Amino acid sequence: MIPLIVIEGPTASGKTALAIELARHLDTEIISADSRQVYRHMDIGTSKPTREEQKLVPHHLFSIINPDEQFNAAQFMGRGRQIIADICGRGKTPLVAGGTGFYIKALTSGLVAAPDGDEHLREQLRSQSRENLAEQLLRVDPETARRLRPNDLVRIIRALEVFYMTGEPLSQHHRRHNFADAPYCCLKIFLDRERQCLYRRIEQRVDLMIERGLEQEVRELLAKGFSPRLRPLQSIGYRQMVELVTGRLSPAAAVREMKKATKRFAKRQLTWFRHDPEAVRVVLPDQADSIFALVKKFLNIA
Repeated sequence: MIPLIVIEGPTASGKTALAIELARHLDTEIISADSRQVYRHMDIGTSKPTREEQKLVPHHLFSIINPDEQFNAAQFMGRGRQIIADICGRGKTPLVAGGTGFYIKALTSGLVAAPDGDEHLREQLRSQSRENLAEQLLRVDPETARRLRPNDLVRIIRALEVFYMTGEPLSQHHRRHNFADAPYCCLKIFLDRERQCLYRRIEQRVDLMIERGLEQEVRELLAKGFSPRLRPLQSIGYRQMVELVTGRLSPAAAVREMKKATKRFAKRQLTWFRHDPEAVRVVLPDQADSIFALVKKFLNIA
């Protein structure tokens, strides 16, 4: 099987710096597993590696589509697997780094074979209240309903869509597939940090984004004609800056909201990665020295 190194963890945990350090020493190439870094013109708010960092080692799946284009886990899986094959063909080891857990799961384990969306059905569901949708899902697929957050309307609607199109709950599709399409021999390293340390790093990152010109980046996106209602522009950081430039938030309030929302997001990421049975948890900075030993042992065995 093809050896694949995966660096995963919450935002601001240090994934980018570690991936670049590993890539420089071990002759690997980096594949981003970040659902927002695929978008062009969104560099500061998604914490993409700088141009100087990208020159150090080859990077893939950064800035490949515009913010008004669709991109999903299936596309990520398809593109990512082709890139991995190309990297291996050059005699190098692929290294995946990112915080979008579902993208990593799709890449390493495949996706559930569920039907394509039905836009008419989807519009019918969107027209209903959040409470009604949640009640429907609890009735037809209680397992998925318990797993999803109440305000995760995108996934709630998708779960209902799958049920109404197939007559089977999404949880049943998951059990049948069991994410068994695993073409790689993986070393997954989950970067963790003490909670308050992580929160300090998040606050510092937000301050740095503001200093680097996140507000101007958002103004330029809007000037290019991209709607503020686009999903990428409603993501953390961009949503608050849109509200700032349109006068709905003060600069101080926008920064506070960014920090608060990013911390909540990091908690959800931590929950996901702590439930990944394949991941080796490394607590930074105390266990940083163990990472190179883990990787070298894995590559020798693989």
